[in-house]
Amino acid sequence: MPYNRVALIGLGLIASSMFWALKRAGFQGQVTGYARSQATRDTARRLGLCDHVYDSAIDAVKDADLVVLCVPVGAMGAVATEIAPYLKPGCTLSDVGSVKKSVIEAVSPHIPEGVHFVPTHPMAGTEHSGPDSGFASLFDNRWCLIVPNGADEDATRRLEDFWHALGANCERMEVQHHDLVCAVVSHIPHLIAYTMVGVADDLNRVTDQEVIKFSAAGFRDFTRIAASDPTMWRDVFLTNKEATLEILGRFTEELFALQRAIRTGDGDQLFDYFTRTRAIRRGIIDAGQDTDAPDFGRGKAAK
Repeated sequence: MPYNRVALIGLGLIASSMFWALKRAGFQGQVTGYARSQATRDTARRLGLCDHVYDSAIDAVKDADLVVLCVPVGAMGAVATEIAPYLKPGCTLSDVGSVKKSVIEAVSPHIPEGVHFVPTHPMAGTEHSGPDSGFASLFDNRWCLIVPNGADEDATRRLEDFWHALGANCERMEVQHHDLVCAVVSHIPHLIAYTMVGVADDLNRVTDQEVIKFSAAGFRDFTRIAASDPTMWRDVFLTNKEATLEILGRFTEELFALQRAIRTGDGDQLFDYFTRTRAIRRGIIDAGQDTDAPDFGRGKAAK
């Protein structure tokens, strides 16, 4: 393990999973933690999450070799401003946000000389949040995207080794490309899920709860995605506006084309479209990023 002391700022799903994955990997160093909410800190202490949970972010980051910001992307700039003067020279500062351009713009101006800022994004999660939602296998065979943005090569390589130890695969990516890719594979699917569940909620009022009562697997997947942390997703859409709107525009064009095919009875177009998109699902399974089991491989693993 390339670090002796790791500080986790924010103690939700990702941070708690990082801690349990570190313990599973046999990490012998110290893990410190901080969360803004007293209730979250109390829960973390009760769970034994982190070797020490502090009541201030400043105390948590002192003497840390690696500091990871695990807060919503909209809060990262403020947290970086608070802790920056207390970061140890030579340490690495990272994050786990699903948007990179806005995070880099918010955090970079506050980085002291001699501190390495290496943004990352573990592509893993569930609909659950909070310190009691984490589990050691969350990152197993999932991708962690590394966005060095000119960071020191040795610091970047150490961080890759760290994520490998947590079970993840790593790939480096350029800032703008990262935000566009994540808009396609994560951000827009969540927006669609929130919208579909909102439509179902409206229909419930005229179908006497039948939409919920007779929910099939497709709709249940929408509700699972739409159960994700609203603060996190509010910040994602506000901070990745450009890429999100671009992909949302393309989605709307595709939707209009399918609408026209249904209206005109063009079965061939529908069949060809569904055949092509079905192959994408098979590719995801073949790549080991999901399974075709009924629970889609998302059963919560033991700590």
